[in-house]
Amino acid sequence: MKASETNLLKFLQGNKQFIIPIYQRKYSWTVEQCRQLWNDIVRASKDDHIKGHFVGSVVYVEKGLYQISAVPQLLVIDGQQRLTTITLMLLALGKEIKESEKKLDITSKKIMNYYLVNNEEEDELYHKLLLTQTDKETLLSLINDSELPNEYSPRVYENFNFFLNQIKKSEIDLNLLYLGLSKLIIVDIALDRDHDNPQLIFESLNSTGLELSQADLIRNFVLMKLEPKKQETLYKKYWDPMEKSFGNLNESTVFDRFMRDYLTVKTGRIPKIRNVYVAFKEYLFQNQDLSIEDILKEVYLYSKYFVYLAFQTETDKEINEVLKDINSLKVDVSYPFLIELYDDYNNQIISKYEFISILKLVESYVFRRAICGVPTNSLNKTFATMSKEIDKENYLESLQVVLVLKDSYKRFPSNEEFTRELEVKDTYNFRNRNYLLRKLENYERKEIVDIETYTIEHIMPQNVNLSDEWRIALGENWKEVQDKYLHTLGNLTLTRYNSEMSDKPFKEKRDLEGGFADSPLRLNKGIRKLEEWNEQEIKNRGNRLAERALLVWSYPNLPEEVILQHRDQRREKENVVYTISDFPELSGDMLDLFEQLRKRICNLDSSVREEFKKMYIAYKTTTDFVDIVPQKSRLRLSLNMPFNEIHDPKGICKDITNLGRWGNGDVEIGMSNANEIDDIMYLIQQSFEKHRDEE
Repeated sequence: MKASETNLLKFLQGNKQFIIPIYQRKYSWTVEQCRQLWNDIVRASKDDHIKGHFVGSVVYVEKGLYQISAVPQLLVIDGQQRLTTITLMLLALGKEIKESEKKLDITSKKIMNYYLVNNEEEDELYHKLLLTQTDKETLLSLINDSELPNEYSPRVYENFNFFLNQIKKSEIDLNLLYLGLSKLIIVDIALDRDHDNPQLIFESLNSTGLELSQADLIRNFVLMKLEPKKQETLYKKYWDPMEKSFGNLNESTVFDRFMRDYLTVKTGRIPKIRNVYVAFKEYLFQNQDLSIEDILKEVYLYSKYFVYLAFQTETDKEINEVLKDINSLKVDVSYPFLIELYDDYNNQIISKYEFISILKLVESYVFRRAICGVPTNSLNKTFATMSKEIDKENYLESLQVVLVLKDSYKRFPSNEEFTRELEVKDTYNFRNRNYLLRKLENYERKEIVDIETYTIEHIMPQNVNLSDEWRIALGENWKEVQDKYLHTLGNLTLTRYNSEMSDKPFKEKRDLEGGFADSPLRLNKGIRKLEEWNEQEIKNRGNRLAERALLVWSYPNLPEEVILQHRDQRREKENVVYTISDFPELSGDMLDLFEQLRKRICNLDSSVREEFKKMYIAYKTTTDFVDIVPQKSRLRLSLNMPFNEIHDPKGICKDITNLGRWGNGDVEIGMSNANEIDDIMYLIQQSFEKHRDEE
């Protein structure tokens, strides 16, 4: 690698061509970033004390091993944003100089020939900077002063016009502006194809532009090492259509979510959203038998499933309706399971009927939990591991059993719990209120009602100063009735006559034009013939709607013997008991060392529990805080906490983040001598306190 500080304008001069590889992200600087660069250049132009202004580095590698063309072609690894922006500013300056009648130090022709084109060359070699896709055609049309392509790059075009407008409205002296541009300094970094690793250098650069997304890093990683022709083939075959399906990745967080879910499916672990790139590299390292094309082909296939789920673009209308319902609940954590489910459906492991039935089962599971207030913080792990609990030869029934047998915070609320909570829940302030009413209204209805065109109506009014008619109807304890039932399901309905109804007495609401008796909605069907509205009628209607809800969000209907059979089979698997005798490494001195450490750990607190697992020994409080893997010459300890949180004054911890190890956590310690026990207990104590303090 050769790195040298150089003047940017001098760097651009001479026959050369900068090519942005197809795997690089599109030009993405915004007007605000262009404004900052403009201000820096104007300030440098006016201040004689500023001899140079540093704008970052340009990193490149020669396109071919042997340079046949007279024009060196340089693949830009880093610096695209700066090169493109300076090119647009030079182009705008050249255009303004051409329109000016003043005699200047620099001409528009020189700007063109020095910095924008290779004047003696033809075709693509004529241009000094070749961008990718729509960016490329837009820049070339601006340089050639020709009509914009139909699909042009808004960023390239808008930023060019920004500089053009700035030059005009600022009325800056054009000689002065050129002087400012001539003060720009870069670090010129030329890589040696045979000795340098462009990807490692790319990752280590501290770019002054937009932070690279996980999508940028992954795209560069999979394509950078390939020859240009292979890059282009795989990009057009897999990556480009995937980008388009994600909306061209203008908002990369959606892609990052997809990659996290893809890796969860493939590895069984849930990477943090900002560590997706690192986790992806680790996955590739562990699957070196797969080619880059194999990986991209699978990622592209799984991305289709994700897009169907996230954007409801499934062409099968029946399936798509269920996907819309699931997405109304905003349970993205279910995607790893649903993506794998989609793949099984695509591979005809399950039928369309089973696929839809499972989707509806997931919907019921999630919604019932929401109504019953079951905490959602465990759902990501529940769905991440769900497919591994299923017998795929008996897909639907085995999933039903798996969900029925879940208990505590993972439970599938029973019919009794669901109806009880639904009848008393503050439905009006419930996040999924509209979804709930829409599903109840449209259950088994062919003429679907768009409830978004309706408003929520409190049959018993919200007004704290109820009229005498309402107080009489509700009885002496009217205030308690209003407080208790106002926002419950039994007192809520839909109408387009909310303002007409206002706080009117019940019979007036019922009988006015468009009132309850005149309503086509099923939600109002039971109200039409009522003569009064009081506590008992609210309870009656709440009960009726809750009973209907059991049909909409059904509970698995399985014979008791099927549940018992599966439960017994699961218990047989879970009842394997491991003991110290299952660890032959624990003998002699290693057993003595283990016993000393074991005693110290168990004495930390009365809440500490010891469990012998198949491959390690776990010590738990709310969860594992330290796991011990006995080895022939040492005890290998895993502390269940992020490596960057451990205080390790003696530097004995090892970072095992994203490395496959038995045990839990990102911190590893080796222990082979009893003299180390105090230092190691200091570290174990930190993990213990971290988990003891968790709820």
